[in-house]
Amino acid sequence: MTGDDTKHLPLEDLHTAAGARFGAFAGWSMPLTYPAGVMKEHLHTREHAGLFDISHMKLFAVSEPGAAALLNRASPLDAGALEISQSKYTFFLNEAAGIIDDLIVTRLGAERFMVVANAGNAVEDEKHLRALAGDFDVKVDALDRVFLAIQGPEAWAALSRAGIETGSLLFMHGIEPKQNWFMSRSGYTGEDGFEIGLPEADARALVTKLLEDERVLWIGLAARDSLRLEAGLCLHGQDITPEIDPASAGLMWAIPKDLRASGSFIGADALRSILERGPSQKRVGLKPDGRQPVRAGAALFHADGNPAGLVTSGGFGPSAGHPVAMGYVSTALANPGTKLFADVRGTKIPVDISSVPFTPHRYRKG
Repeated sequence: MTGDDTKHLPLEDLHTAAGARFGAFAGWSMPLTYPAGVMKEHLHTREHAGLFDISHMKLFAVSEPGAAALLNRASPLDAGALEISQSKYTFFLNEAAGIIDDLIVTRLGAERFMVVANAGNAVEDEKHLRALAGDFDVKVDALDRVFLAIQGPEAWAALSRAGIETGSLLFMHGIEPKQNWFMSRSGYTGEDGFEIGLPEADARALVTKLLEDERVLWIGLAARDSLRLEAGLCLHGQDITPEIDPASAGLMWAIPKDLRASGSFIGADALRSILERGPSQKRVGLKPDGRQPVRAGAALFHADGNPAGLVTSGGFGPSAGHPVAMGYVSTALANPGTKLFADVRGTKIPVDISSVPFTPHRYRKG
């Protein structure tokens, strides 16, 4: 990708002023780290509140009478069964049940839903939705918003001090607190956290207020990655791709049981046949021995040297205190305690299959 094609965050000047080091991610120039560094940023999020600019992600409003029917066709979701303000983790699947993208869908009204899509897939997701929308009485609006996330045990208190009350917003719910604002409570770090989509001028004012609070620190993409990996959460393009189905990815919990049997979403038949015969591979947590991180792309082997799978995400887990990784192994091996080896530049690193998350989730569910 040439530099000319790189997209820039609306608040890039604020990140530059904060001393961000930038790098390319999904076609965007993104802050990777700030002067505190990845270790401090990670631990600060777990202990206090981390502020993330996630404006590379895309918000779509889906409205009109056919909105629920469109989403039910595009995703293994019963959109009509969601309560107002309830959010649900789901996917767009292809006909082979491969994951085009993972999403969070929130019901905002009888005929109004918000879809949050990933950066690398925003263009494809929009094309996919618009192509399907032709068959429904529906309107799809790609919203132009700055999108911020504030994560960590003090996130709610920092927002409250900045004049934004969060008390009535429960985990996996979303609301429109004022015109052109969308606010949800989910969290890609395993911590209690909030996501706020809002116009740029409002975002600049909010960021200024939040950063006046010593509990709040800008957090870059590097710590976002180590936080989500410790939480055992998937990154689209690595841990889930159009070649990987929800059963192999260990994500069937996101698909209601009745839809597995009788849903007419895209990929339903393929998914049913995968479930009938059982997936041939499964996503697992991986705990390398020692201090050497095992990164995405490393091959996994049995003790006898036969191939056993592939690492899809890996790094050091600052809160866990040891390297953490995820990957895919053949289903027969997918049991905690199974011992394998990862090839790291020719060195065989012993790796144990581990349950995830590596760090307990601390979402505020009640």
